[in-house]
Amino acid sequence: MWRAVASNTLTLFIFLLVVAFGLIAWGRQAFLGDGPLADAICFKVEKGASLSQVGRTLEEQGAVSDARIFRIGADYSGRAKDLKFGSYLIAPKSSMRQVLADLTAGGQSTCGREVNFRISVAKAQVLLRELDPATNRYVEVASFDPAAETAPTEYLDAAQSSDIRWRITLAEGVTSWQVVDALKRADFLTGKIAEVPAEGSLSPDSYEVDKGADRAALLAEMEKRQSANLAELWASRDDGLPYKTPEEALVMASLVEKETGVAEERKLVASVFLNRIAQGMKLQTDPAVIYGITKGEGVLGRGLRQSELRRATPWNTYVIDGLPPTPIANPGRLSLDAALHPASSKYLFFVADGTGGHAFAETLEEHNANVAKWRSIEAQQADTVPTATP
Repeated sequence: MWRAVASNTLTLFIFLLVVAFGLIAWGRQAFLGDGPLADAICFKVEKGASLSQVGRTLEEQGAVSDARIFRIGADYSGRAKDLKFGSYLIAPKSSMRQVLADLTAGGQSTCGREVNFRISVAKAQVLLRELDPATNRYVEVASFDPAAETAPTEYLDAAQSSDIRWRITLAEGVTSWQVVDALKRADFLTGKIAEVPAEGSLSPDSYEVDKGADRAALLAEMEKRQSANLAELWASRDDGLPYKTPEEALVMASLVEKETGVAEERKLVASVFLNRIAQGMKLQTDPAVIYGITKGEGVLGRGLRQSELRRATPWNTYVIDGLPPTPIANPGRLSLDAALHPASSKYLFFVADGTGGHAFAETLEEHNANVAKWRSIEAQQADTVPTATP
């Protein structure tokens, strides 16, 4: 009898063990295998939400097949307490392990709404966007110019949300004064700015910030990035360049930045200026003359007058020899690279070609022909302001 009881107990134990191993294997496969999600979704983790609540919501939205397995897997992996509130893009067929990784990675949210405060040469613009999970592209919800327009209701409502992302985007070629003026209008930032940073010292880039971030600290980060870019590129600069200091290269980069918005042209433009310096020719670049008039405080908004081209200022490259004393804007990394790794060319002139780019020439005769073409295009466009470097 006891032998039968023992045999039955052993059989039951083995059966339960097999079932347990089967359940573990099934649970492991469910946790690691493809998930049930057919289309991408933007999943929001509420502030203070528990793992159980998140698991149930994930199951309700079809992102995981079983909330219990998701919770057990999170406990087993030691990430049960690592949930970060915010909105996260969950891709189709994401496994529970991947979903858990998405929700516990930290950092900025990966979907939902974003406020992007764009500072460009023409104006500053606040843009409220929302990510469409299906296309993984942002859709504009609202936009406004804080200097001239009242904030729309959509922005004011979104600004109260706890999981919205905030970003400052600095365009290439803006001046330091323009950056400071725009940041003062950013209602989601705090703190005062004691002085305008040196021209050229800010890195055009995208900066993720928290609501309430300090303006001065943000400017310090912009300066840090620009300094790092310049130091890196200066260390690998081409031989034979005429710059005595990294600051002179920064000045050249700013001239390149203001002369062309075409990335492929930057190194050619730098070569023109360097060829002119090598031959003792004046740089004769209009953006530098304009900077001597405006000091970077806004846009001139009109063409240069002949009297202004003749007026002596430290930045009038029709009058002075060589480089102006300071940068005339904040150049991006591509322009810094162009100044320190210019193209090899014999070009001495360039003028707008009507397509957004420039026509380059080695001789004055070729250049005059290019200017004539540009003036013809200019007349057709009823635009009387040429963009040329005589």
